[in-house]
Amino acid sequence: MKKDLHPRYVMATVHCACGNEFQTRSTVGDLRVDICSNCHPFFTGRQKLIDTAGRVDKFMKKYKLGKTAEPATGEQAE
Repeated sequence: MKKDLHPRYVMATVHCACGNEFQTRSTVGDLRVDICSNCHPFFTGRQKLIDTAGRVDKFMKKYKLGKTAEPATGEQAE
């Protein structure tokens, strides 16, 4: 293996805008990020789907999905 071919892989601290900090390894050193898994809506469960044109409802009706949909095969539940 050649010497000095690969970059240094050192411990780094990641600082998020929400105040969360954690340790990882990186080739660039300390990092500052705008969003992390602690404050991202997808990971916290606060994600909202915005449906301005009714596309989600149209899809649900087309494929008969959702709480109020009937069985897609046309069979009745017994």
